[in-house]
Formats: sequence, structure tokens, C-alpha cells
Amino acid sequence: MANALIKRIICPIFVKQDLTLKYTLNPKRHTQAFKKWARYKRALIRDKFMRVLLLLFALFSLTCQGQITSHNYYQQHHINNLEGQDNAFHFLVVGDWGRNGHFYQRDVAKWMDIASYQLDAEFIATTGDNFYDNGVASVEDPYWRTSFEDIYHQPHLFVDWHPVLGNHDYRGNWQAQIDYSKVSRRWDMPAQYYSKTVKLEDNTTALILFIDTNPLNPDYATEAKYQEAYSQGSKKQLAWINTMLSNSNAKWNVVIGHHPLYSSGKRYGTTSAIKNVLEPILHQHGVDAYIAGHEHDLQHNQLPNDSLVHIVSGGGSEVRPVGHYDFTRFAESTGGFVAVSMTNNELGFTFINHKGAVIYRHKVQKLSAGTKGTGNE
Repeated sequence: MANALIKRIICPIFVKQDLTLKYTLNPKRHTQAFKKWARYKRALIRDKFMRVLLLLFALFSLTCQGQITSHNYYQQHHINNLEGQDNAFHFLVVGDWGRNGHFYQRDVAKWMDIASYQLDAEFIATTGDNFYDNGVASVEDPYWRTSFEDIYHQPHLFVDWHPVLGNHDYRGNWQAQIDYSKVSRRWDMPAQYYSKTVKLEDNTTALILFIDTNPLNPDYATEAKYQEAYSQGSKKQLAWINTMLSNSNAKWNVVIGHHPLYSSGKRYGTTSAIKNVLEPILHQHGVDAYIAGHEHDLQHNQLPNDSLVHIVSGGGSEVRPVGHYDFTRFAESTGGFVAVSMTNNELGFTFINHKGAVIYRHKVQKLSAGTKGTGNE
């Protein structure tokens, strides 16, 4: 078979290309030198063939990611009824997302990019469970590319990303997610918990705390797979949260973590442990909103006569069923994300599903210190 290929295909090709070969070589009469030459040429053919295969694979991967975004793309793809105020500060929140593009992850990424374009979003926050099922192994884990870089590749997703850690992230090398901040310009996670102060109009500000709820959650005290998280203790982080909120003069105070204090989803009725840790602190300091994930859906929960807004943005990929309870303002089993807007007197939440439709809005108005009003759509 090999000799036949040399005689019929390889020899004629290289006789034409190699100026040192003046005449067609006959494989039946080749010398030892010819055998070496033939092996070299076969290896060369295989090398060229593999290069072509790799090129085709790269082109196929690019095609799977979608066409390069053109100037008129955002005129053809638009989220209706999503218009940001000129003087507002906007950011997006997505949670429970890292699944190599499976379920609704790619769809959510597409509409996040469009929302970021329409709102001119300043950054993207995550509510944790950034990589399923078992986090990442290191900053060089291929999962960074297949579940983050290659999924959120659209132009308006190249803003800063401010993640928090979820329980699934603790099943891997959680420190690697902090260290990746030194690898990626847009991935900005300086520590397990950290803060960001943003400037609004009229010299007012908003304080956003990104916290790690895993060491704070008493439910993990007896779970072996989360012992590394819970064994860190809660005293230091809780003291930091109290200090940051006590010293805050911001118009809006928002806290972002992984575990919800109230759930209209799978974990309805099982969130009291983390709720008993965090809710008194949030109430004590007049926090305006607590944004979480953990539940694979979109929710707005709020107790009657309580100004603290509880948002769940966990629809980044897989979804699960929801219910409706006394504290449920909105709950839907859908992929999607939440767009947050802030002005001097208004804090807004817009829920957008994986089809690019606005499915719910909630606004909190603060006309003066200590005075709030709310409204749903």
C-alpha cells in the first residue's frame, strides 16, 4: 500500500517540485537512500496534512462562536424596552454560569453583550458558581478558555468582571480565581471579599460589597466537601462587612454574595442558617439590596414592610423550577441576567431572559435620606 502511494501519488508530486529529481523514480529499484527520502517525504506530507486539519479545526471553532460582530449587528439585535438614562450608572449581574456553553449559557452571553451595548454597562458582577461542577484547577486550566473566554467573547463583554465565589468554586482551586486577575485584564477579583465605590451624579456615591458567603454559611459546618471554606471562619469577614457599612456615606449600599437569604426556588425553606448570619447586619446598616445566586433562575423576594430588596440572578446556564410564596415578588425558571441601574435617587433592576426579553422591573426611589419608595413592573 505504501509503495503504491509513493509510485502513484507521492513520487509524481515531488518529481515536479524537487529540482534535483530530473526523472521519475521507480520504487522497485530504489536504493537505501531512496527509502530514507521516501520516509522523509511521507513525514512531510503527514505534517502538512496535520497543519491543514488544525487550521480547519480553528476555523470551525470560530464559526461555532459566531460571526465577527459588524457595525449593524446592534441595529439588527436589540432588547426592546431597555433604555438607560444618560446620567445612570449601569452594570450587569449573572450567576451560576460556567458550563462550557451548555444549556442557556451562550444565549445569555449573547444578550448580555447587547444589553451592555444598549446601557453602556460599566462592569459585570457574578454571584458565584463560576465553574461547574468542581471549579478550576489553576490559572492555566483549559476551563478558563472553554467556559469563560470563548463564551463571553463579544465586544461589549470586555468590561471589568467582578466575581464572587460560589460553593462549586470551592470544590476546585478557589485561589486560582483570585490569581486569574493577574492573567486577564477584565477578570478583577482582588480577594475573597472586596468593595467597590462608584460615583453617581451630584457627587453622590454607591458602595458595593462583594462578599464570600461560603465561610459564613453554618450549613457547611458538617459538609466535608466544603470544610476548606467553612474552616476559614467568619469573624474576620463579618467584622469587615460591619466596618465597611458603618463607615459608608454612600447613597446606595448593595451587597453581592452567592447564597440567598430567601428563595422561591429549589431551596425554599432551607436558607435560615445564612439568613440568620447576614440579615441582621444588612438591616442594621440599612442596606438597600442583597444580590445572590445559588438558585438557577431569576427572583425578586422581599418581605412585607421591609425595604431590603433580595435579588437572585442565577440564570446564567442551567435552570430549575420555582414557586411563589408570601415573600415572592417575582420568580421565573429561565436563563437570564439582571441589569442594575443607579442614579442619585433611583435604584433599578431589570430582568432579561435568555431570549433577550425584558420580563420584570423593580425600582427603589430614595428622594431624601431615609425615604424610600418602590415600584414593580
